Amino acid sequence: MFHNTVHRPRILVVGSLNMDLIAETDRFPVPGQTLMGRSFSMAPGGKGANQAVQTARLGCDVTMLGKLGFDNNGQALLQTCKDANLNTDSMLFDHDSATGCAMIVIEKEENGSSQNRILVIPGANMTITPEEVAFLEEEISHYDMVILQNEIPMAINTIVARYAHAKGVPVMLNPAPAAELPAELLGYITYLSPNETEAEALTGVHIDRHEDTADLIAAQQAAEMLHQQGAANVLITLGQAGAALFTWKNSICFCSHAPCFKVDAVDPTAAGDSFIGAFCTAVCHGEDALSALTFANRTASLTVTRMGAIPSLPTLDEVLDAMK
Repeated sequence: MFHNTVHRPRILVVGSLNMDLIAETDRFPVPGQTLMGRSFSMAPGGKGANQAVQTARLGCDVTMLGKLGFDNNGQALLQTCKDANLNTDSMLFDHDSATGCAMIVIEKEENGSSQNRILVIPGANMTITPEEVAFLEEEISHYDMVILQNEIPMAINTIVARYAHAKGVPVMLNPAPAAELPAELLGYITYLSPNETEAEALTGVHIDRHEDTADLIAAQQAAEMLHQQGAANVLITLGQAGAALFTWKNSICFCSHAPCFKVDAVDPTAAGDSFIGAFCTAVCHGEDALSALTFANRTASLTVTRMGAIPSLPTLDEVLDAMK
Protein backbone atom coordinates (compact mmCIF):
# COMPACT_ATOMS: atom_id res chain seq x y z
CA MET A 1 0.00 0.00 0.00
CA PHE A 2 1.23 3.49 -0.91
CA HIS A 3 4.34 2.53 -2.86
CA ASN A 4 5.46 6.17 -2.96
CA THR A 5 5.57 7.02 0.74
CA VAL A 6 8.01 9.91 0.21
CA HIS A 7 5.37 11.98 -1.58
CA ARG A 8 2.92 13.76 0.73
CA PRO A 9 -0.20 14.59 -1.30
CA ARG A 10 -1.33 18.19 -0.99
CA ILE A 11 -5.06 18.35 -0.32
CA LEU A 12 -7.32 21.40 -0.16
CA VAL A 13 -10.58 20.96 1.74
CA VAL A 14 -13.13 23.73 1.37
CA GLY A 15 -16.01 22.95 3.67
CA SER A 16 -17.79 23.05 6.98
CA LEU A 17 -16.68 23.06 10.59
CA ASN A 18 -19.27 22.19 13.25
CA MET A 19 -19.34 21.47 16.95
CA ASP A 20 -21.16 18.16 17.37
CA LEU A 21 -23.63 17.77 20.26
CA ILE A 22 -24.02 14.01 20.69
CA ALA A 23 -26.81 12.24 22.57
CA GLU A 24 -26.97 8.45 22.90
CA THR A 25 -30.29 6.69 23.48
CA ASP A 26 -31.86 3.22 23.45
CA ARG A 27 -34.35 4.33 20.82
CA PHE A 28 -35.33 7.45 18.92
CA PRO A 29 -38.28 9.36 20.39
CA VAL A 30 -41.41 9.56 18.24
CA PRO A 31 -43.08 12.96 17.65
CA GLY A 32 -44.27 14.46 20.92
CA GLN A 33 -42.43 11.90 23.05
CA THR A 34 -39.77 12.59 25.70
CA LEU A 35 -37.26 9.87 26.55
CA MET A 36 -34.37 9.58 28.97
CA GLY A 37 -31.09 9.31 27.08
CA ARG A 38 -27.96 7.38 27.97
CA SER A 39 -25.24 10.00 27.63
CA PHE A 40 -24.26 13.38 26.17
CA SER A 41 -20.97 14.68 24.82
CA MET A 42 -19.50 17.37 22.59
CA ALA A 43 -16.91 16.78 19.89
CA PRO A 44 -15.43 18.78 17.00
CA GLY A 45 -16.77 17.85 13.58
CA GLY A 46 -18.36 19.12 10.38
CA LYS A 47 -17.97 17.24 7.12
CA GLY A 48 -15.20 19.52 5.88
CA ALA A 49 -13.18 19.34 9.08
CA ASN A 50 -13.74 15.58 9.40
CA GLN A 51 -12.46 14.90 5.90
CA ALA A 52 -9.54 17.29 6.32
CA VAL A 53 -8.39 15.74 9.59
CA GLN A 54 -8.75 12.23 8.19
CA THR A 55 -6.55 12.97 5.18
CA ALA A 56 -4.00 14.63 7.48
CA ARG A 57 -3.91 11.63 9.83
CA LEU A 58 -3.27 9.45 6.78
CA GLY A 59 -0.15 11.44 5.92
CA CYS A 60 -1.35 14.20 3.59
CA ASP A 61 -0.40 17.88 3.68
CA VAL A 62 -3.85 19.44 4.17
CA THR A 63 -5.17 22.99 3.99
CA MET A 64 -8.57 23.62 5.60
CA LEU A 65 -10.62 26.57 4.32
CA GLY A 66 -13.89 27.19 6.12
CA LYS A 67 -15.64 29.83 8.19
CA LEU A 68 -16.03 30.04 11.98
CA GLY A 69 -17.83 32.38 14.31
CA PHE A 70 -16.10 34.45 16.99
CA ASP A 71 -17.25 32.20 19.83
CA ASN A 72 -15.98 29.42 22.06
CA ASN A 73 -16.95 26.69 19.58
CA GLY A 74 -15.06 28.50 16.83
CA GLN A 75 -11.92 28.76 18.93
CA ALA A 76 -12.18 25.09 19.91
CA LEU A 77 -12.55 24.01 16.27
CA LEU A 78 -9.65 26.20 15.17
CA GLN A 79 -7.45 24.62 17.84
CA THR A 80 -8.59 21.15 16.77
CA CYS A 81 -7.47 21.90 13.20
CA LYS A 82 -4.11 23.17 14.41
CA ASP A 83 -3.65 20.13 16.65
CA ALA A 84 -4.28 17.93 13.58
CA ASN A 85 -1.50 19.80 11.73
CA LEU A 86 -3.89 21.34 9.21
CA ASN A 87 -2.81 24.54 7.49
CA THR A 88 -5.32 27.11 8.81
CA ASP A 89 -3.74 30.25 7.32
CA SER A 90 -6.77 30.73 5.04
CA MET A 91 -9.44 30.13 7.70
CA LEU A 92 -12.28 32.66 7.61
CA PHE A 93 -14.23 34.26 10.50
CA ASP A 94 -17.68 35.83 10.75
CA HIS A 95 -18.47 38.54 13.31
CA ASP A 96 -22.24 38.13 13.10
CA SER A 97 -22.91 34.38 12.84
CA ALA A 98 -22.31 31.60 15.34
CA THR A 99 -20.04 28.68 14.54
CA GLY A 100 -21.96 25.82 12.95
CA CYS A 101 -23.17 22.95 15.08
CA ALA A 102 -24.73 19.53 14.56
CA MET A 103 -27.19 17.80 16.89
CA ILE A 104 -26.59 14.04 16.68
CA VAL A 105 -28.83 11.40 18.24
CA ILE A 106 -27.42 7.86 18.25
CA GLU A 107 -29.73 4.90 18.78
CA LYS A 108 -27.99 1.84 20.19
CA GLU A 109 -29.96 -1.34 19.51
CA GLU A 110 -29.94 -4.51 21.62
CA ASN A 111 -28.06 -6.44 18.94
CA GLY A 112 -25.16 -3.99 19.22
CA SER A 113 -25.83 -2.12 15.96
CA SER A 114 -26.38 1.62 15.89
CA GLN A 115 -27.86 4.31 13.69
CA ASN A 116 -27.96 8.06 13.88
CA ARG A 117 -30.06 11.09 13.06
CA ILE A 118 -28.33 14.42 12.50
CA LEU A 119 -29.64 18.01 12.44
CA VAL A 120 -27.10 20.57 11.21
CA ILE A 121 -27.36 24.28 12.04
CA PRO A 122 -24.84 25.74 9.55
CA GLY A 123 -24.26 29.18 11.06
CA ALA A 124 -21.05 30.76 9.76
CA ASN A 125 -20.50 27.92 7.29
CA MET A 126 -23.11 29.44 4.96
CA THR A 127 -21.68 32.95 4.98
CA ILE A 128 -18.59 32.32 2.82
CA THR A 129 -18.54 34.80 -0.08
CA PRO A 130 -17.04 34.54 -3.60
CA GLU A 131 -14.62 37.35 -2.77
CA GLU A 132 -13.21 35.36 0.15
CA VAL A 133 -12.23 32.41 -2.07
CA ALA A 134 -11.13 34.39 -5.14
CA PHE A 135 -7.45 33.97 -4.19
CA LEU A 136 -7.80 30.24 -4.94
CA GLU A 137 -8.01 30.91 -8.67
CA GLU A 138 -4.21 31.00 -8.72
CA GLU A 139 -3.35 29.10 -5.53
CA ILE A 140 -5.39 26.00 -6.36
CA SER A 141 -2.84 24.71 -8.85
CA HIS A 142 -0.54 23.85 -5.92
CA TYR A 143 -2.83 21.02 -4.77
CA ASP A 144 -3.17 17.38 -5.82
CA MET A 145 -6.89 17.24 -5.05
CA VAL A 146 -9.75 19.43 -3.83
CA ILE A 147 -12.45 18.03 -1.54
CA LEU A 148 -15.90 19.65 -1.26
CA GLN A 149 -19.22 18.88 0.47
CA ASN A 150 -22.72 20.42 0.57
CA GLU A 151 -22.49 22.12 3.98
CA ILE A 152 -21.31 25.44 2.50
CA PRO A 153 -23.02 27.58 -0.19
CA MET A 154 -23.44 25.74 -3.50
CA ALA A 155 -22.16 28.83 -5.30
CA ILE A 156 -18.86 28.57 -3.42
CA ASN A 157 -18.53 24.88 -4.33
CA THR A 158 -19.11 25.80 -7.98
CA ILE A 159 -16.53 28.58 -7.95
CA VAL A 160 -13.86 26.47 -6.25
CA ALA A 161 -14.55 23.49 -8.54
CA ARG A 162 -14.32 25.77 -11.58
CA TYR A 163 -10.93 27.06 -10.43
CA ALA A 164 -9.67 23.49 -9.87
CA HIS A 165 -10.98 22.20 -13.18
CA ALA A 166 -9.31 25.06 -15.06
CA LYS A 167 -5.96 24.10 -13.50
CA GLY A 168 -6.39 20.34 -14.04
CA VAL A 169 -6.77 19.58 -10.33
CA PRO A 170 -9.18 16.67 -9.58
CA VAL A 171 -12.23 17.48 -7.47
CA MET A 172 -14.08 15.20 -5.04
CA LEU A 173 -17.61 16.31 -4.17
CA ASN A 174 -19.41 14.57 -1.34
CA PRO A 175 -23.03 15.73 -1.98
CA ALA A 176 -24.17 15.58 1.63
CA PRO A 177 -26.64 16.70 2.69
CA ALA A 178 -28.41 15.88 -0.56
CA ALA A 179 -29.39 18.92 -2.63
CA GLU A 180 -29.94 19.70 -6.29
CA LEU A 181 -26.54 20.07 -7.97
CA PRO A 182 -26.05 22.73 -10.67
CA ALA A 183 -25.13 21.38 -14.09
CA GLU A 184 -22.06 23.64 -14.14
CA LEU A 185 -20.80 22.18 -10.86
CA LEU A 186 -21.28 18.58 -11.99
CA GLY A 187 -19.25 19.30 -15.09
CA TYR A 188 -16.23 20.10 -12.93
CA ILE A 189 -16.44 17.03 -10.68
CA THR A 190 -13.91 14.20 -10.98
CA TYR A 191 -15.42 12.04 -8.22
CA LEU A 192 -19.01 12.42 -7.04
CA SER A 193 -19.55 10.38 -3.88
CA PRO A 194 -23.09 10.09 -2.49
CA ASN A 195 -24.30 7.33 -0.20
CA GLU A 196 -27.27 5.27 -1.43
CA THR A 197 -29.81 7.63 0.17
CA GLU A 198 -28.23 10.69 -1.41
CA ALA A 199 -27.94 8.89 -4.75
CA GLU A 200 -31.68 8.22 -4.66
CA ALA A 201 -32.41 11.85 -3.78
CA LEU A 202 -30.31 12.99 -6.76
CA THR A 203 -31.64 10.48 -9.30
CA GLY A 204 -34.88 8.95 -8.02
CA VAL A 205 -33.31 5.47 -8.28
CA HIS A 206 -33.82 3.35 -5.17
CA ILE A 207 -30.83 1.14 -4.32
CA ASP A 208 -32.15 -1.76 -2.30
CA ARG A 209 -29.80 -2.82 0.50
CA HIS A 210 -30.18 -5.64 2.98
CA GLU A 211 -27.44 -5.85 5.61
CA ASP A 212 -24.21 -6.57 3.69
CA THR A 213 -25.72 -6.89 0.20
CA ALA A 214 -26.87 -4.16 -2.19
CA ASP A 215 -28.45 -3.96 -5.63
CA LEU A 216 -25.42 -3.01 -7.74
CA ILE A 217 -27.54 -2.93 -10.91
CA ALA A 218 -29.65 -0.14 -9.40
CA ALA A 219 -26.48 1.55 -8.14
CA GLN A 220 -25.07 1.51 -11.67
CA GLN A 221 -28.32 2.95 -13.01
CA ALA A 222 -28.05 5.85 -10.57
CA ALA A 223 -24.38 6.30 -11.40
CA GLU A 224 -25.12 6.38 -15.14
CA MET A 225 -27.63 9.18 -14.61
CA LEU A 226 -25.13 11.23 -12.58
CA HIS A 227 -22.44 10.60 -15.18
CA GLN A 228 -24.76 11.81 -17.93
CA GLN A 229 -25.30 14.98 -15.92
CA GLY A 230 -21.55 15.66 -15.94
CA ALA A 231 -19.77 13.77 -13.13
CA ALA A 232 -16.68 12.02 -14.51
CA ASN A 233 -16.72 9.17 -11.97
CA VAL A 234 -19.34 8.16 -9.41
CA LEU A 235 -18.52 6.54 -6.06
CA ILE A 236 -21.55 5.27 -4.11
CA THR A 237 -21.10 4.19 -0.50
CA LEU A 238 -23.46 1.41 0.55
CA GLY A 239 -23.15 1.12 4.32
CA GLN A 240 -22.61 -2.48 5.42
CA ALA A 241 -22.51 -3.49 1.74
CA GLY A 242 -19.27 -1.57 1.16
CA ALA A 243 -18.78 0.84 -1.74
CA ALA A 244 -18.88 0.81 -5.54
CA LEU A 245 -16.88 3.01 -7.90
CA PHE A 246 -18.26 3.49 -11.42
CA THR A 247 -15.90 4.67 -14.13
CA TRP A 248 -16.28 5.00 -17.89
CA LYS A 249 -14.02 4.31 -20.84
CA ASN A 250 -15.23 4.65 -24.43
CA SER A 251 -18.79 5.00 -23.07
CA ILE A 252 -18.52 1.63 -21.29
CA CYS A 253 -19.22 1.61 -17.56
CA PHE A 254 -16.89 -0.34 -15.26
CA CYS A 255 -17.74 -1.13 -11.64
CA SER A 256 -15.25 -1.77 -8.85
CA HIS A 257 -16.93 -3.00 -5.66
CA ALA A 258 -15.31 -3.60 -2.28
CA PRO A 259 -17.24 -5.07 0.68
CA CYS A 260 -17.00 -3.50 4.12
CA PHE A 261 -15.13 -4.95 7.06
CA LYS A 262 -17.18 -6.48 9.89
CA VAL A 263 -16.77 -4.62 13.18
CA ASP A 264 -18.79 -3.81 16.30
CA ALA A 265 -20.03 -0.32 15.46
CA VAL A 266 -20.23 2.17 18.32
CA ASP A 267 -20.88 5.46 16.48
CA PRO A 268 -21.37 5.74 12.69
CA THR A 269 -21.28 9.57 12.68
CA ALA A 270 -18.07 10.20 10.71
CA ALA A 271 -17.88 6.95 8.74
CA GLY A 272 -18.64 8.56 5.39
CA ASP A 273 -16.18 11.39 5.95
CA SER A 274 -13.49 8.95 7.01
CA PHE A 275 -14.13 6.94 3.84
CA ILE A 276 -13.90 10.04 1.62
CA GLY A 277 -10.64 11.20 3.20
CA ALA A 278 -9.07 7.75 2.89
CA PHE A 279 -10.20 7.22 -0.70
CA CYS A 280 -8.80 10.60 -1.78
CA THR A 281 -5.53 9.84 0.01
CA ALA A 282 -5.18 6.51 -1.78
CA VAL A 283 -6.02 8.02 -5.18
CA CYS A 284 -3.42 10.76 -4.69
CA HIS A 285 -0.87 8.04 -3.95
CA GLY A 286 -1.68 6.42 -7.31
CA GLU A 287 -3.54 3.36 -5.97
CA ASP A 288 -5.91 1.54 -8.33
CA ALA A 289 -9.69 1.62 -7.80
CA LEU A 290 -10.03 -1.60 -5.82
CA SER A 291 -7.05 -0.83 -3.57
CA ALA A 292 -8.38 2.67 -2.89
CA LEU A 293 -11.84 1.31 -2.04
CA THR A 294 -10.43 -1.36 0.25
CA PHE A 295 -8.21 1.13 2.07
CA ALA A 296 -11.13 3.53 2.48
CA ASN A 297 -13.43 0.79 3.78
CA ARG A 298 -10.83 -0.33 6.31
CA THR A 299 -10.32 3.23 7.50
CA ALA A 300 -14.05 3.82 7.94
CA SER A 301 -14.44 0.50 9.76
CA LEU A 302 -12.03 1.69 12.44
CA THR A 303 -13.83 5.03 12.72
CA VAL A 304 -17.20 3.51 13.63
CA THR A 305 -15.69 1.59 16.56
CA ARG A 306 -15.09 4.87 18.42
CA MET A 307 -17.28 7.71 19.68
CA GLY A 308 -17.35 11.17 18.14
CA ALA A 309 -16.42 12.51 14.72
CA ILE A 310 -12.86 13.87 14.69
CA PRO A 311 -11.80 11.95 17.83
CA SER A 312 -12.70 8.68 16.09
CA LEU A 313 -10.59 9.16 12.94
CA PRO A 314 -7.65 6.70 12.71
CA THR A 315 -4.03 7.31 11.78
CA LEU A 316 -2.22 5.73 8.85
CA ASP A 317 -0.33 3.34 11.13
CA GLU A 318 -3.58 2.17 12.68
CA VAL A 319 -5.13 1.49 9.28
CA LEU A 320 -2.09 -0.31 7.91
CA ASP A 321 -1.88 -2.45 11.07
CA ALA A 322 -5.56 -3.36 10.71
CA MET A 323 -5.08 -4.27 7.04
CA LYS A 324 -2.41 -6.81 7.94
